[in-house]
Amino acid sequence: MSNFVESLKKGQNLSFEESKALFNELMEGKYDERSIIEILETLAKKGETKDELAGGIFVLREKATKVKTDQNTIDTCGTGGDGQNSLNISTASAIVLASMKVKVAKHGNKAVSSNCGSADVLEALKININLKPNEVEESIKNFNFAFMFAPNYHSAMKYVGPARKKMGKKTIFNLIGPLSSPAQVKRQVIGLFDKKWMKPFAEALKENGVVHAFIVHSEDGMDEISPFAKTNVVELKDNIIKEFKIDPKTLGITCSNKENLKGKNAKYNAEKIIEIFKGQKNEFSQSVALNVAAGLIVSGKENDFKLSFEKATEHLNSGNVFQHLIKIQSN
Repeated sequence: MSNFVESLKKGQNLSFEESKALFNELMEGKYDERSIIEILETLAKKGETKDELAGGIFVLREKATKVKTDQNTIDTCGTGGDGQNSLNISTASAIVLASMKVKVAKHGNKAVSSNCGSADVLEALKININLKPNEVEESIKNFNFAFMFAPNYHSAMKYVGPARKKMGKKTIFNLIGPLSSPAQVKRQVIGLFDKKWMKPFAEALKENGVVHAFIVHSEDGMDEISPFAKTNVVELKDNIIKEFKIDPKTLGITCSNKENLKGKNAKYNAEKIIEIFKGQKNEFSQSVALNVAAGLIVSGKENDFKLSFEKATEHLNSGNVFQHLIKIQSN
């Protein structure tokens, strides 16, 4: 094993460069399963740092099959794992943003910790999740939206897959996966399952040249901007990191029944998405509008959150998103 693996065992943190070197070796199949488990467990026990996250993100992005997009393209991929089994808020938000002329390269996977991941619900919505890089580029050009199914783009993950499966718990890969867009996006809305990672995420994204990001975790535990409670936001913009809260009450939201956000299987979740795309108003539509508002700001189209939320709400209520969904399905 490399010297820095010994450093980890002594509880020492890796620098950005050391982390890059370690992840390079992991992604090139230099370790056997037992060693990979030992490395991932040692990192978790010590507590992963911003530099270790940044190194992992750098290597995963570097090794991914690349997709060419312009600098204003955004992603809405979060970590999942908040244990709330809610409807697919960030996936629905991505399609709404695309219908509002924001270019979205959505990165994601099938369900791991919930009943229905982004890939599952998009398949149920009859959207092609297996686009090749040139098809992703074409789809973004034509419809402002494309999905990149993570296993198709991160072939180097095959070296760590069996070890992660055997471990059966969260590792650093659950943190860096959502930040490792094959489209190398510079703008991102990221939901987090645990507040403690918000600042390190911002620092790691800054190290990887991200221009504007909202990293969110709500006080009711959701890895989304919540209509039920205040949401903590760490914003990275032009290398400056600041923190603030979004309070749904100040936006005139009076949602109370969290059960209405509960997801089920892919078919059910897809039906609920279609309802709000056709203009139905409920807790789900308000949740989506909040997260679309963040996307509008991160994309550079808006600067004021309240105004952004009002625009997103008005657009969702119009039913026009459903027409855009039909265009994406035609791809």
